[in-house]
Amino acid sequence: MMANATPGNARYIALTTYRRDGRPVTTPVWSAPLGGKIYVVTGASTGKARRLRATSRVRFAACNASGRRILGDWREGTGRIVQDEARRSEALAALKRKYGWQLSLSMAIYRLRGLYQERVVLELTPSSEI
Repeated sequence: MMANATPGNARYIALTTYRRDGRPVTTPVWSAPLGGKIYVVTGASTGKARRLRATSRVRFAACNASGRRILGDWREGTGRIVQDEARRSEALAALKRKYGWQLSLSMAIYRLRGLYQERVVLELTPSSEI
């Protein structure tokens, strides 16, 4: 991937959410852009989903698969769990378009291993244009 990639075109983004005490936690995730926002799918009980329920502050940047190498500028913004079913469906479709069979395969593996849990869609709204 090119240096200075954007969260909108990157294969992975480093997503930072914040604990109640303000400490940051950064996780590499798959994401898809849609309508000026970035969408991520994750388990409902994951740390990032729990932290977003507590505080909406986020930051994110394009990164490599491990999340250790940042490939673009950090963006500040807000995050929330999508409640609207139509928006959730649109976001999941955008993720499926971007990741195709890989997303389907990863979901199937989670199910087979008994690790699948209820999925939520996170909506990240950058403070500036992506």
